[in-house]
Amino acid sequence: MSSIVRTAEPLFLLAGETAPEEELAQGLIDADEQVFAATYRRWSPLVHTMAARSLGDAREAEDVAQQVFLAAWRGRAGFHLERGPLGAWLVGITRRKIVDALAARTRRLRLTAAAAQTTDAPVPHQEASATDRVLDRVLLLDELSRLPVRQQEVLQLAFFEDLTQMQIAERTGLPLGTVKSHVCRGLLQLRRTLGEGS
Repeated sequence: MSSIVRTAEPLFLLAGETAPEEELAQGLIDADEQVFAATYRRWSPLVHTMAARSLGDAREAEDVAQQVFLAAWRGRAGFHLERGPLGAWLVGITRRKIVDALAARTRRLRLTAAAAQTTDAPVPHQEASATDRVLDRVLLLDELSRLPVRQQEVLQLAFFEDLTQMQIAERTGLPLGTVKSHVCRGLLQLRRTLGEGS
């Protein structure tokens, strides 16, 4: 007995059964949401396990798993069955998303450490308590981490390393106009997001 019930429309599976990988791959390419749901059910345990083992954090692993399948759906036009099986393609996306998550974690830790170091420096005319300064700093660093990577880099060099825009251009290899644009756009975005929170 076949595990697949074919209708005029999409692929339906009986409980506990799986479709052949080629049919799942073709369904993904054809943007069939039901087939994509079957793809998710089939490979999400593997994706989640890989992420959990690499990251050591179940919540982060869930985020990575969601990112993997979102990337697979959005990038389905880039999948070609002749290059390899669907499972291998998903594992490749998983590895890249794990690397991205580890890099983001490293950035967060580095920014948190920088925030902790700067709160030890004396501030003239202190009106806010040390706790308020720490909270403000953490909020700022959190919002900074949401900016595009280049804007983060440029703003960190400008404000944490006190470099001029010309020095930033020399250090990063970016044109001076690009550095100025990153500073301006980054500050506008920070102003918008921090202004909404107040």
